[in-house]
Amino acid sequence: MKNNIISSKLMLLLLPLMSCHGSYHDYTDALTKSILFFEGQRSGYLPQDQRMNWRGHSSLGDGWTVNVDLTGGYYDAGDNVKFNFPMAFTTTLLAWSVIEFGENMPPSELRNAFVAIRWSTDYLLKTVSQPNRIFVQVGDPVLDHNCWERPEDMDTARTVYTVDAPNPASDVAGETAASFAAASIAFRSSDPGYAETLLRTSIRVFDFADRNRGAYSDNVNIRDGVCPYYCDFDGYQDELLWGAAWLRRATQGDNYLSYIQENRQTLGADDNINEFGWDNKHAGLNVLVSKEVLDGSMYSLQSYKASADSFMCTLIPESSSSHIEYSPGGLIYKPGGSNLQHATTITFLLLVYANYLEKSSQILNCGTISVSPSMLRKIGKRQVDYILGDNPKGMSYMVGYSNYYPRKIHHRGSSLPSIKDHPQVIACKEGSVYFNSSQPNPNVLVGAIVGGPGEDDAYDDSRDEFRKSEPTTYVNAPFVGALAYFSANPNIN
Repeated sequence: MKNNIISSKLMLLLLPLMSCHGSYHDYTDALTKSILFFEGQRSGYLPQDQRMNWRGHSSLGDGWTVNVDLTGGYYDAGDNVKFNFPMAFTTTLLAWSVIEFGENMPPSELRNAFVAIRWSTDYLLKTVSQPNRIFVQVGDPVLDHNCWERPEDMDTARTVYTVDAPNPASDVAGETAASFAAASIAFRSSDPGYAETLLRTSIRVFDFADRNRGAYSDNVNIRDGVCPYYCDFDGYQDELLWGAAWLRRATQGDNYLSYIQENRQTLGADDNINEFGWDNKHAGLNVLVSKEVLDGSMYSLQSYKASADSFMCTLIPESSSSHIEYSPGGLIYKPGGSNLQHATTITFLLLVYANYLEKSSQILNCGTISVSPSMLRKIGKRQVDYILGDNPKGMSYMVGYSNYYPRKIHHRGSSLPSIKDHPQVIACKEGSVYFNSSQPNPNVLVGAIVGGPGEDDAYDDSRDEFRKSEPTTYVNAPFVGALAYFSANPNIN
């Protein structure tokens, strides 16, 4: 059987658009900015060392209606709502970035990454501070989205959305447990006491998720607040396996090993294996669990590795199983809007899996094609370079990176005058004039990665086009890990 290490199709995919835009990138600068972005998304009381200094304190009363301090955490995107489902996923991916690629980060950026993780975990710990209860969201999104106002001025209802046992919240609780377990690994050497708190809480929250099975968005009392924004569209089962897998990684406990072995079929581990994002954890789950197989110690988990292999092969254009679409310019494309969320999460998985394969001296077999770890990295690098400017428009889709980037992103705080420059309140509807302005946003949300172009590589710099121009925390989080890798390994060609 002939093994074609590099096919002509694959080479065409990997060719940078050097003739148009050049291909040198400062990955360390991009890494710095990708982490700085999270300071622009902060909710709560800002510390003195806040670097995104056009922001101010906000949402200082969150939780008062339920007599719990729920200040802190991150606004998910360009609005002023705290959606815990995507926030927890963001946290898991930030922690995973540090676990896998922290050694590639300059010490200063590793410290900043820890700060970004802890800003979220400190908040998430508050959301599970009461027995048999989880707070899943703060802020009424209907009222919030009806206004265009700075988080510092926000006067819409800060409704707290709560799930009490025995009502279900397996998805949010499972992802929250995963975020705590992953963060506990990340903090283990630098802050063992905090790591222990996170791990102990993760175990308790996972138990809540497993005992009260079902989707949080199925609860009638909160459904209108969480849907359609962060409804659980893909089922809660993947978050249970995901949470258990992270607890297995964090504890090496046989109980969690048994859980992911025995519940693989009943919880649908073989379903939708080519997806990874805030709502679907399957591809990430399979890559995570594969580490134990590749390390040579756990062949009972082989089915997870087979699914991870299958997913990776869909990214190889010449593979017989290939069905991931690429734009003409080489960007991974999936329908549904905010396309760069797919590019950043898949790139992260490519790099993680390449490391796992390399450390075990293995390659990926895709039918007649053998794919080396370096080839997976090249595919990932192509996505990173596309986002940073090697694309048909020659535009960086990271705000503040290079001289040509989106200036009119769909983001309230960025598009309205800073409270430092304009201390007078800008009320709910008074912000419309800024939304409709043709002028660039006055505050640069450095490091923000926008939703980005779609299948045709087209991008219009417009606040109206929120699916393309709105940044989110879960687009940035996996990109932190990818940029960390390339900051230390910039010359993979």
